Amino acid sequence: MGGQPCPFPQARKPEERSGVFRLSVRDAMAHLDSEVKEECLREDLRFYFMNPCEKFRARQQIPWKMGLQILKIVMVTTQLVRFGLSNQLVVAFKEENTAAFKHLFLKGYSGSDEDDYSCSVYTQEDTYDSIFFAINQFHRLRNLSLGTLGYGESEDNRIALKVCKQHYKKGNMFPSNETLNIDSDIEIDCIHLDLEALSKDPQDWKNSSFFRLEFYRLLQVDISFQLKGIDLQTIHSRELPDCYVFQNMIIFDNKAHSGKIKIYFNSDARIEECKDLKISGSIQKNTQYVLVFDAFVIVICLASLILCTRSIVLALRLRKRFLKFFLEKYKRHVCNADQREFINQWYILVIISDLLTISGSVLKMEIKAKNLTNYNLCSILLGTSTLFVWVGVIRYLGYFQAYNVLILTMQASLPKVLRFCACAGMIYLGYTFCGWIVLGPYHNKFENLNTVAECLFSLVNGDDMYATFAHIQQKSHLVWLFSRLYLYSFISLFIYMILSLFIALITDSYDTIKKYQQNGFPATDLQEFLKECNSKEKCQEESPAFLSSICCLRRNRSDDHLILIN
Repeated sequence: MGGQPCPFPQARKPEERSGVFRLSVRDAMAHLDSEVKEECLREDLRFYFMNPCEKFRARQQIPWKMGLQILKIVMVTTQLVRFGLSNQLVVAFKEENTAAFKHLFLKGYSGSDEDDYSCSVYTQEDTYDSIFFAINQFHRLRNLSLGTLGYGESEDNRIALKVCKQHYKKGNMFPSNETLNIDSDIEIDCIHLDLEALSKDPQDWKNSSFFRLEFYRLLQVDISFQLKGIDLQTIHSRELPDCYVFQNMIIFDNKAHSGKIKIYFNSDARIEECKDLKISGSIQKNTQYVLVFDAFVIVICLASLILCTRSIVLALRLRKRFLKFFLEKYKRHVCNADQREFINQWYILVIISDLLTISGSVLKMEIKAKNLTNYNLCSILLGTSTLFVWVGVIRYLGYFQAYNVLILTMQASLPKVLRFCACAGMIYLGYTFCGWIVLGPYHNKFENLNTVAECLFSLVNGDDMYATFAHIQQKSHLVWLFSRLYLYSFISLFIYMILSLFIALITDSYDTIKKYQQNGFPATDLQEFLKECNSKEKCQEESPAFLSSICCLRRNRSDDHLILIN
């Protein structure tokens, strides 16, 4: 009776009850906020890795870059074809003039070069005749040439022909007594023959002491002169004509002193701006249309360059978000393969092609306006850019599984192929050096390292095989036997072993890709994250719609740059 009553639980004060409630609400909101951020990131990643058609179905986003690339293919190809036709006219004009010069200035020229030289002489009389023939032809050029040619000014601003001879300083040679006394220092003597001197009696300059050649000391005789011409065939293509300067040189090479003097003809053609062009007709208007077309190509490529660069920048930002989130949630870093997935290599290819196209188009406009004349550089820029543009088409074919096999096989086999080629290249270089040093003096396909490498590459592909065996000179029985061993071992090693292994590497990668397409590719961390769902039980019912709506409601306009438009 006198005991203490059982104490009742002390009721919490109103302040404590409200504090606990606020704490639980805060935890719930923090958890919800993390789920919202994760789902927002997952949605952005899914959208980024969609193809243009899927993006259009998902958000009605028009694939501007794809349409721009298709338009660029048409524009760049049209531009390349037009420039290619013009470049063909330029090259043809240079080659035809070079052939005409050889017929005009080389005595006894047969119409085709003997080797790397045009023709040759074997007697002193033929040498003098060839030198005087070239000089007389230069004097009579206006009455002989069929082309639009005229005399050009030499280095000292006068119309003249320059003849130089190189010879040893002094010496005596008696082959019958096997006696030689010579000073190896080289002297160079030159003489200028202008049109006035050539108009006089030819015997006056032919009998000069300069043309008394001591052949045992003579190394080389050079005859150089400059001619000018105008290419009129461009008018038929409604283009302005080009003015050319031909720097010609005839070389009589006696350095070998073998009884055979090789005669070389070199013609260096460069295009210069015509000083006074007066052409009536519609050529000027056609040139303006071409310039406008080239400017439109530059605008298209600039737009493509900006869009692709923007996509890469946004991809890097998205990757940064994913790396930060992955590290915070899973406490580990994303593998390098997944990080590379964010960098679309096709965009890099498009950016390179855009830069080349813009550079080539600007250079083409300058050439069309006759301010620059570098056709070769322009053709390299436009040709390479067009190559990259058409290679980029494979990206859109890769959206279909049947066509994507090629791309995936190339990606999978490239590292193994490069390592294999590095090893095979060592063997190839060994055969190249061996063939050059042993067979070079006896076979024209092994004269230098460049031709040896080309010859061996042709043999690997089965080209010109019999001719390579047959053309070896049988002047040395030992070398002939070595050539058989050399060629048979190279063909057997590279065709039957190395080439077969090379094909096997690619076939193995192809089989692996086909197996993955049937059974599924190995899932990476990135792919597993895209497949995850925050709510385990209501994943496919309430949570996606709920989180997606919250994600869209919580996103501010200032965060639009974080949504990647691929």
